[in-house]
Amino acid sequence: MLRRAAVLSVHTSPLDQPGTGDAGGMNVYIVQTATRLARHGVEVEVFTRATSSELPPVMEIAPGVTVRHITAGPYEGLAKNDLPAQLCAFTAGVLRAEAHREPGYYDVVHSHYWLSGQVGWLARDRWGVPLVHTAHTLAKVKNAALAHGDVPEPHTRVIGEQQVVIEADRLVANTPFETAQLVELYGADPARTATIAPGVDLELFTPGSRDAARAELGLPLDAVVLAFIGRIQPLKGPDVLVRAAAEMVRRDPALRRRLRVLVVGGPSGSGLAEPTVLHQLAAGLGILEQVVFAPPQGGSALVGVYRAADVVAVPSYSESFGLVALEAQACGTPVVAAEVGGLPVAVADGVSGQLIASHDPADWAEVLSAVSLHPRRRAELAAGALRHVRRFSWECTTEALLRVYADAAATYRVDALPSEVAV
Repeated sequence: MLRRAAVLSVHTSPLDQPGTGDAGGMNVYIVQTATRLARHGVEVEVFTRATSSELPPVMEIAPGVTVRHITAGPYEGLAKNDLPAQLCAFTAGVLRAEAHREPGYYDVVHSHYWLSGQVGWLARDRWGVPLVHTAHTLAKVKNAALAHGDVPEPHTRVIGEQQVVIEADRLVANTPFETAQLVELYGADPARTATIAPGVDLELFTPGSRDAARAELGLPLDAVVLAFIGRIQPLKGPDVLVRAAAEMVRRDPALRRRLRVLVVGGPSGSGLAEPTVLHQLAAGLGILEQVVFAPPQGGSALVGVYRAADVVAVPSYSESFGLVALEAQACGTPVVAAEVGGLPVAVADGVSGQLIASHDPADWAEVLSAVSLHPRRRAELAAGALRHVRRFSWECTTEALLRVYADAAATYRVDALPSEVAV
């Protein structure tokens, strides 16, 4: 019986607000699945790097779910590319924490992102329990679809991911497409790879009054609102939305009075090099007054953003799944998204939103106009979005993870037996 799980999240804490720094969908995934694992009777301990001396060593974030802050390197934030140098210290902290427990305390290790996977397979060997790994993003995939001006992932990451793929007892992918990428690009064993779609909190993200949401945000009630929610970096493509909005105004100058582009998030990753580039782009295109910038939002405030929008745009160049798309649809808001990664799973093309096969602003302007400026079409997609999103829930995700954990544990125990006994 599964009693306890050690969850590893080296580079970002589940306590961080998604939409800034390195926090995003992975943070949501960890919090939501850990909370539901605890409801199923599995104690979850999340190990993450301490980024402040004021953080307590251990925090409970929900009944049965604790976060343990491991000191590894300086407290101030480090870039992801600087974190491999701290993996030895982080691993030592994780192993020392377990050493204070009775033998066999954890039943499974679940690592998130390749940095955590590097720690995970060492902990797996030390503790004698299976390692389940979720990559969330893959360097080879990101490098094959770089945005203009973005920086390729380093070769050290590619090597590190390959090592984790070899070592993990089970790999969890978000979509069949990601499963195929793991097999084709990294040589993953299909028998050790499970496809489990992420979910959405259907109790939090619900339809509501558009007018009330707009009043709360200070947006005109008659505005045409296009929203981007996420980290502001080239990979996520917010510039595609801004350029498309400018093209919409060029085609229809009367739209300038009503159009609002709502950008909710903070600079992250390679976007930190030019934190004001999106402001400069909007100004250069002559639509700075139409672009509204807001900091990352959570909880009911984030729900309000989705409800206020006519369309939520997800113009990413690479996306393992796209939780923003699910959250928007759960609020009854159509999504226009790039046809990349897991987005064709998250968005039902022509039913809950529209997929675009390019990042050409002209193509985006055409589709965004077709949805946002036509109430009947928008209403059809909104209804389709609510139907489509019912296929996804964090409870289903968690139950599938529990099955993977159990299968990995059973196989691990058999493999650990002497060959004559195993036969």
